[in-house]
Amino acid sequence: MKRVAVYARYSTENQSDASIEDQVEICRRLCEVQGWKMVGTYEDRALSGASQFRPGLQKLLRDAEAKRFDVVVAEHLDRLSRNLSDVAGIYDRLTFMGIRFHTHSQGEITPIHIGLLGTMAQQYLADLRDKTKRGLLGRVRKGLSAGGVAFGYRVDPSATGVRHIDPAEAAIVRRIFRDFAAGRSPRAIAKQLNAEGVPGPSGKAWRDTTIRGQRDRGTGFLNNELYNGKRVWNRTGYAKNPATGKRVARVRKPEEWELTDVPELRIIDDDLWQEVKRRQEEVTIEMSRDEGGNALNRAHRRRYLLSGLLFCGCCGGAYSMVGDRYGCATRKATGTCDNSVTIKPAVIEKRVLAGLKEKLLAPELVELFAREYLEALNSGRREREANAAVQQQELASIERKIAGIMKAIEDGFYDPAMKDRMEKLRLRKAELQAELASNAAPSTVRFHPGLAALYREKVEKLELALSDPILREEAGDAIRALIDHIILLPDTFSPNGLKADLHGDLSLIVYGNGTPHHSFDHIPPLDAVEI
Repeated sequence: MKRVAVYARYSTENQSDASIEDQVEICRRLCEVQGWKMVGTYEDRALSGASQFRPGLQKLLRDAEAKRFDVVVAEHLDRLSRNLSDVAGIYDRLTFMGIRFHTHSQGEITPIHIGLLGTMAQQYLADLRDKTKRGLLGRVRKGLSAGGVAFGYRVDPSATGVRHIDPAEAAIVRRIFRDFAAGRSPRAIAKQLNAEGVPGPSGKAWRDTTIRGQRDRGTGFLNNELYNGKRVWNRTGYAKNPATGKRVARVRKPEEWELTDVPELRIIDDDLWQEVKRRQEEVTIEMSRDEGGNALNRAHRRRYLLSGLLFCGCCGGAYSMVGDRYGCATRKATGTCDNSVTIKPAVIEKRVLAGLKEKLLAPELVELFAREYLEALNSGRREREANAAVQQQELASIERKIAGIMKAIEDGFYDPAMKDRMEKLRLRKAELQAELASNAAPSTVRFHPGLAALYREKVEKLELALSDPILREEAGDAIRALIDHIILLPDTFSPNGLKADLHGDLSLIVYGNGTPHHSFDHIPPLDAVEI
């Protein structure tokens, strides 16, 4: 009986969760008719089909590699993906693993379905994007909002796309602009607003980046031209990186922007707006001087070993560099976190390395390394044996052909072309004999106690490699691959006043791409290991 995995997906939050159940039910009935056994369902709720980087789909592909089912069933091909290259890639992977793909609508999927239906699904997305953009353009040209409500405004419930100034929030916007123009920094303004209990956008705490934003993209309070009575639309576009599935913002050329005057929505007068722009220019020049006049210096700041992996256990925010030490970024930016404990990079790195070494040298992991290492060697041996068998067959065939030519010559039959043919056969025979001699496969490799020592040596050398400027980047990447995140929590009884919990996955030691392997099923992840 064929084992079946059912995949179901719907795209937006506006659709009902019942859509998943309906899809699964349709697929269940198909399995019943075919006499197949459902062994699992994989679901992605409110996720676009424009990218294959969805949790449910990725889990299905990992389980496919583990041979946990024989057939994948979905309601329709576009449930799998609406991107032609993704559909083709997924289909090729399933086919390579010997797994068939069926849909309720089309039956068994073939390369013809992939080409035709995959193209139609992708074209559907392109048409939808163009129609949506055309509709938004029409709104903007009429002076209406294309979506979203900026701080300082409220929605008119009686008219789509109409916004009105919110007097209370508008007063806060004016205060931010006046304070910045007077010389206060975005960080100081954010901390003061948080200290006074003033709610920020969406009720969240104020951050310096909320105020400062990015000038080229028009983000942040100080760059929102709507406050100056001008609506700017189509300044930024988004493109999806096919390697990661993540959207990347790209600033469009100024001639592509749509600018509309909306004087009724002006909160900041032109004099204050221009004063803020002048101050921003001054700050930019000062920052450039501080960096030695070279903006590239800011882009090539030193990357610390644990950058992006440390998080505050009090507020959940990131731990980032505060001077020469790691500290809570939320406390630094908003002042809303009470965690004031900082730690030097070298100190926390040493603790993390010690914790990793302790776990990596656990007896069960040493045994696993030895087993996987031997399996890799024996797999290579089996492959060489298979190649040798093919070469032996070819060699035997060549020897029969040479013998046939010699017999023909002895019987009195000769043709000048026989000389060239004989020379080619002899050359190929010599090549095969040399290859067979050099690739002689050894007997099955058996376990040797020295493998455990080899593994321990490799783990010990990781720390040593970090001190080598040439090897540091590669060694650092290997160590970072083992870590998911580290939680730092103030604790007077812990070293350096911080309790550190390391979370990670030991399976990445061998399989660095994040794909789980059945050999690691019995080994727990590095979940909440105190270091």
